[in-house]
Amino acid sequence: MRTTTNPNPLAVVRNLGILAHVDAGKTTVTERILFATGTTHKRGEVHDGTTVTDFDPQERDRGITIFAAAVSCAWDGHRLNLIDTPGHVDFADEVERSLRVLDGAVAVFDAVAGVEPQSESVWRQADRHGVPRIAFVNKLDRAGADLDAAVESIRRRLHPAPLVVQLPIGSEDGFTGVVDLLRMRALTWADDTTAADEGPVPDGLREEALRRRRLLEEAVAERHPAALEEFCDRETLSTGTLTAALRDLTHSGDGVVVLCGSAYRNRGIEPLLDAVVAYLPSPLDVPAVRGENGEERPCDPAAPFAALAFKVNATPTGRLTYVRVYSGTIEKGATVWDAGARRTERIGRILRVQADRHAQLERAVAGDIVAVVGLKSARAGSTLCAPDAPLVLEPPSVADPVVSVAVEAERSVDTDRLASALARLAEEDPSLVVRTDAETGQTLLSGMGELHLEVAVEKVRREHGLALNVGRPRVSYRETVGRGVSGLAFRHVKQDGGAGQFAQVVLDVEPSEEGFEFRSAVVGGRVPQEYVRAVEAGCRDALAEGPLGGHPVTGLRVTLTDGSTHVKDSSDLAFRTAGRFGLREALRACAMVLLEPVVEVTVTVPEDAVGGGARRPRRTPRAGLGLGHARRLGGRHGDRAAGRTLRLCDEVAQSNPGPRHLHGPADRVCAGSGRGGGPAVASGWPSRTGEGHISQRGLLSSP
Repeated sequence: MRTTTNPNPLAVVRNLGILAHVDAGKTTVTERILFATGTTHKRGEVHDGTTVTDFDPQERDRGITIFAAAVSCAWDGHRLNLIDTPGHVDFADEVERSLRVLDGAVAVFDAVAGVEPQSESVWRQADRHGVPRIAFVNKLDRAGADLDAAVESIRRRLHPAPLVVQLPIGSEDGFTGVVDLLRMRALTWADDTTAADEGPVPDGLREEALRRRRLLEEAVAERHPAALEEFCDRETLSTGTLTAALRDLTHSGDGVVVLCGSAYRNRGIEPLLDAVVAYLPSPLDVPAVRGENGEERPCDPAAPFAALAFKVNATPTGRLTYVRVYSGTIEKGATVWDAGARRTERIGRILRVQADRHAQLERAVAGDIVAVVGLKSARAGSTLCAPDAPLVLEPPSVADPVVSVAVEAERSVDTDRLASALARLAEEDPSLVVRTDAETGQTLLSGMGELHLEVAVEKVRREHGLALNVGRPRVSYRETVGRGVSGLAFRHVKQDGGAGQFAQVVLDVEPSEEGFEFRSAVVGGRVPQEYVRAVEAGCRDALAEGPLGGHPVTGLRVTLTDGSTHVKDSSDLAFRTAGRFGLREALRACAMVLLEPVVEVTVTVPEDAVGGGARRPRRTPRAGLGLGHARRLGGRHGDRAAGRTLRLCDEVAQSNPGPRHLHGPADRVCAGSGRGGGPAVASGWPSRTGEGHISQRGLLSSP
């Protein structure tokens, strides 16, 4: 075990994340790292619910990582600030916020499955942020494990140049160690040990190890000028040159170092830690952070303070704001400027985070990832800086939520408590959106998937002790005119002993591309102009409820063609009443069509699964899909009725085992069933009505 407690200047700091598809062994890798570095003295197990980073009760109940958890440890004189990220697609926003503040990452792959759907998604996220990665092929002790096949899937699906630096010793249940191809030494582990036994390469593997070392040298020389020069001169590469070149290729993204092992059986963790130190960048190796106006802040403790908040968490000990310090130094009790809220805040305490445990610090310097207590207005994405040197950093992107549920308290007296709990929930997780539907009056909670919403609702139930009713949101339908009527006359007469009411109107109703149009074709002054305006107002009143199901009416043109008045009993009120009831009668005589919101859907699946990805959506209204391409993924594009989109992800999942992404705005309508048939009419219904059901430009994915 090579742990130290040496001071950690910036050159010996590594800020890294652990990325993977769900169940690839990511959390077990994290637990073994903590055990190998002496941070913990007992190995945590996911199946026992004893892991350090999966400390939330729901994580332990479900056996998956839900919330990104930060821990710190030391290895070979280096300080490792590590974030264990979720592997389920519904929690991709947690990964996004983490990647925004990390300098490097370890991507974990299953040796049997290779690249899986979410491993590809998080890899693309890291690409967008320019985060250098190394790969760890895990679970080599499983039946069917195949390092070469896993590496080929990395090459084919993710398109980097895999640079394999180890050769497995044994296979499946007989996997006992690895050959280090740089030092040409064998590392083996006995059961229940952490430290490796080092020795010469076994005779039976020496020829294969030399062959793979040669392949590694050639692959590196092809991509690194200095290595190519040495390779041409000496026809080989020294270990020092190979190590330096691998580091350069990792930083540039031109290659990815691949290691292997079995985290569950403690095999391969020490070499992985050595690789983190050797190949992943320190804060000094990444470009200086830039503000939105182009200002640069160097990673220097003496520079003006600048930090980015990337996570907020309410705990029994107070509100924790997780920050990455990019420049300068901050001490507890200091005053900082919140550039987003445009107000000063006071730092109460600074904490070194160990998942759900904390150690107090006097200060934090450039390169640190810490939690602070005392900030009231900071949110995920807030920039904190020195008051005399303001700066605004680019916040992490937040995907639009796409799936919604209606939430209400079982007891009306808990309504205010529920509103407060949901507001806190949305503050902690920006990918959750809470709103009240103006038309249905329902409180809608929107998120990235069904599991995301299940976890959020359960969190409210557990932490606030609220009994909730949860269901699907009601779809806001519309009604329109498929075939109109002409010359419908309506007379309104009312006599109650005093002044009476009299108004007669004759209306034509026809379909229109606009939401509602009103025209007057009255000649000869048979209906005075002031009464024409009253008729229009009455017609607008009638649009609130259509004859099919009481839904709002849109997409029609009403023309007032004739009418008559009474010298004493006609009034604005009488003509407004005649307009309202006259249009209601006219709509009953029309062939009406029910309209449903349409979601514009793009389904992204691997090319070999494009057929299945298109078949499922065609089974529902307006689902004709056209074919497109993005990189090596096939794209299908089309429309789908919003009321049937909530289960679309599950339908596509049944047809496609690979990655699936669906997204698009709900800004149009399609014709459904109606009375009397009629053409499909696309109305001018504003998109705000549908965006609560499937948010604009949202992403709906399936594991």
